[in-house]
Amino acid sequence: MNGLKIFLHFLTVERGLASNTLTAYKRDLHFFMLYLKEEEGIDDPAKVTRQEIVSFMNYAREAGKSPRTIARYIASLRSFFHFLLHDGKVAKDPMIQIETPKQRQSLPKVLNYQDVEKLLDAPDLGTMFGVRDKAMLEVLYATGLRVSELVHLKLDDLHLNMGFIQTIGKGNKERIIPLGKTAVAALEGYLESARPKFANQKARTDFVFLNHHGKGLTRQGFWKNLKQLTMKAGITKPITPHTLRHSFATHLLENGADLRSVQELLGHADISTTQIYTHVTKARLKDVYKQYHPRA
Repeated sequence: MNGLKIFLHFLTVERGLASNTLTAYKRDLHFFMLYLKEEEGIDDPAKVTRQEIVSFMNYAREAGKSPRTIARYIASLRSFFHFLLHDGKVAKDPMIQIETPKQRQSLPKVLNYQDVEKLLDAPDLGTMFGVRDKAMLEVLYATGLRVSELVHLKLDDLHLNMGFIQTIGKGNKERIIPLGKTAVAALEGYLESARPKFANQKARTDFVFLNHHGKGLTRQGFWKNLKQLTMKAGITKPITPHTLRHSFATHLLENGADLRSVQELLGHADISTTQIYTHVTKARLKDVYKQYHPRA
């Protein structure tokens, strides 16, 4: 167990992983360690062999874990044992020759232009909550930010006069993202008329988007609001906080943006991650063809 604590400390201090990524590592590895102790009677990673890894994968399958989840377990275990090997905590890496299960690549869900407009028009601008939510949705669709990046925006990250924002994404990488006029106007309206009403004078914070306690809005808080706004907009397809990010990328490509630029805007380290959106645009072209061509 000591090896696990050292590894998690390494991920936190030396690699500077985002809190969500770190939480995923903790959850996966604790699940693995619990399996080792209860099913194999092992409490030391140095005693783990390839056979225990294979048995763990079978156990996860029988527990109903999806191929995607099992693939994530394997990725976590590879990093863990690679670290232990280089740190001298294990003599041999049990992950050698362990293959990642093949999984069907699912295309990200995106909104069409009409549904985006419906969602952006859903907040009630007669309330401070509506003004805030409108600004958040406009910024998400204008920038393709991850929701975690959105809720962690600070006032100093906004450069509205110059029309851009800055954010720290995965891997502690900073990126500069332009804002359109509509998003700038929504943000300025929120900062001038609504944010002062949210702000708590006794416990000030420099987060841009605040909740009714005057503290930074959480990912969960935004997710709850998004569900309500989706229903209000009359959108029946399932929407997650990531849907606007997917829509942002897909709509850029559909309108002629090059893949490298979209990769830069999204903050993807590898362009292969961005390429999934080219498949989305092709799939949507097929749908349009089938719907509108008289001989489709």
